[in-house]
Amino acid sequence: MSAGVFVVLFLCTGNSARSILAEQLLNHRGLGRFRAYSAGSHPKGTVHPLALEMLREQRLAIDGLRSKGWEEFAAAGAPQIDAVITVCDNAAAEACPIWPGGPMTAHWGVADPALVAGSDADRRRAFERAYRELDARVEALVNLPVASLDPSQLQDQLGKIGQIDHDAKA
Repeated sequence: MSAGVFVVLFLCTGNSARSILAEQLLNHRGLGRFRAYSAGSHPKGTVHPLALEMLREQRLAIDGLRSKGWEEFAAAGAPQIDAVITVCDNAAAEACPIWPGGPMTAHWGVADPALVAGSDADRRRAFERAYRELDARVEALVNLPVASLDPSQLQDQLGKIGQIDHDAKA
């Protein structure tokens, strides 16, 4: 943790929806104690329009958001990452790069709203559910006393947060 800021990289396959939502939620809620980035193993190249709509509705920043590959964060000169959190099952099962500094890892699996077929209402509900689930987990993360936990305690807490369902947030 550099300069008292805990840096998180959210990973997904396409970096177009879930990881983007998580990045912006943590940057918004983190109040300067956290810094979030997102990336994908096979980036789509664009951010999903419904992810952007969801962020706009919640009054979260969308400027500069882009779908990018995870190799950006394993390269020389990349930000020092404290934790890598996968938010989709595909990225969790893939061989990840060796991250400089050996960050802790966790899996916060969320169903992919971009894969939902059906009406616009069905697709929107899927994005709302993903947003709520990620919001509950990000809230739990920002409420952790990160600076006072030893690495093994923090690693354990990151894993437990991945089990939180959005319905647990009341």
